Amino acid sequence: MPHSLIPNLRASDQLAFLRILSLLLKLGLTFTAAETFGLSLHSPALNYALLLETIYLGVTFSIRHPLQSKDSGLFIALLLDTAFWITWLYFTGGATNAFISLLLLPIAIAAVILPRWAPWSLTLISTLAYSLMLYFVPQEQMQHHGMDMSSHYLGMWFNFVISSLVLTTSVAFISKRMRRQDSELAYMREAQLRQEKLLALGTASAQMAHQLATPLSSLRLLVEEVDEELGHNSSAVKEMDTALFRCEQTLTELRCATESIREHKRGQIEVGELITTLRQQVTLLMPELKLELELDSEASRTLVQTDISLLPALLSLVENAARASEEQLQEQRVKVEVVIDHLYPSIRLRVRDYGAGIPKRLLSQLGHKLVESPTGMGIALMLSHASFERLGGKLILGTHVDGGAVAEVTLPVEGR
Repeated sequence: MPHSLIPNLRASDQLAFLRILSLLLKLGLTFTAAETFGLSLHSPALNYALLLETIYLGVTFSIRHPLQSKDSGLFIALLLDTAFWITWLYFTGGATNAFISLLLLPIAIAAVILPRWAPWSLTLISTLAYSLMLYFVPQEQMQHHGMDMSSHYLGMWFNFVISSLVLTTSVAFISKRMRRQDSELAYMREAQLRQEKLLALGTASAQMAHQLATPLSSLRLLVEEVDEELGHNSSAVKEMDTALFRCEQTLTELRCATESIREHKRGQIEVGELITTLRQQVTLLMPELKLELELDSEASRTLVQTDISLLPALLSLVENAARASEEQLQEQRVKVEVVIDHLYPSIRLRVRDYGAGIPKRLLSQLGHKLVESPTGMGIALMLSHASFERLGGKLILGTHVDGGAVAEVTLPVEGR
C-alpha cells in the first residue's frame, strides 16, 4: 500500500491487521454496545457468522503472504470481507444500521492497491446488498417517534452510492498516478546509478588510455629498430607492426570518441549507409563471420540520429552474437534484420544469434547492470544500451522462437 499504517509491517501484514480490527469492532459492537447504537440483534445466526469469520481470518492469516501476492488472491479476500460485513449488517439492523458505511472499507482498500475493475466490482456488490436491505426494511422501522424515516434512510443510501463512486474514481485515479510516479522515480534512480557506473568506467578507460600512450610509443620505436636490424622482409615484424598499428588506431579512436561525446557532437545518417559501414567493419574485423542481412528498402533511405558511439555499439552486439553462435554451432553466424515501424516512427534493428539463448534470470539485468557470467560481466551490453539511450533509442533482449537470442535496437526516425 502506498501509505503505511504501521511502517514496520509489510503491506499484507497491515491488511491482516485491519481485518482483525474489523472483526474486533464487530464483536465489540455486537456484545457490548448494541443498545448504545441501537443495533437490532434479532437472530442467533449472527453468533455462527462471527465464529465462521474468526475461523476464516485465522486460516487466511497463516497464508496471508502467498494469498495477497497476486491481485486475484487479494480481491477474493476483500470479496469475502465484504460478504462478512453484509452478513453482520443484515443481522444487526440492515439498512438502519448506523455503521452501514463500513461497507466502504473493502472498496477503499481495493481502490488503492488493485486494478480498476476490483473496486467497481465491490461497489456493485455492496450497493446491491445495501439496496436489498433498504427495500426489505420493515414498515414499522421506518417510523421513529411518529416520524417517517424513509427519506433519511434513502439519503443514507444515496450518500453511500456517492462515496463509493468517489472511491472508485478519484481515489483509484490518484493511486494509479502515484504508482506511475513511483515507477518513474525508480526508473530514474536506476538510470542515475547506471550513469554513475558508466562515468566510473569512462574515467578508468580515459586513465588507462593515457597510460597506454607512452608504452605504445616505445613499442613503435622498438619495432622500427627491429625492422632495421632484421630487414624489411621479416614476417614477424610485419605482424607486430600490424598489431601495433591497430592498437594505435584504437587509442586514437578512443580519444576522438571521448572528445565527441564530451562536446555532444551528433549528426544524421541514412540507415542504408549505416548498415553498409557496419558490414564493412564486420568484414574487416571479423572475416570468419557469416553475416545475413535483411534490409527493408524503405528503411534504408530513412534518417536516424548518430554519434561516434553508434557504430561501435552495433558492432558490439554483432560480436556478442557471433561468439554465442560459435559456442553452439562451432561457426560464427549472425542475422541482422532492419525494418521500419510506421506506428511509432522508428527503425528496428534486430541482431539474432544461433546460440543457446539468454538465461531468464539474466534477461532483465543484461544491459542495465554489471552481471557475472561465464563470458564476462555484461560491460559491453551496458555501454551499448547507454549509447542507444543517449540517441533516444532503446535496447531490448529476448529469445527467438527458433532458438538463440535476439537483441532489438529501436532508434527514432529523424525528420518525421
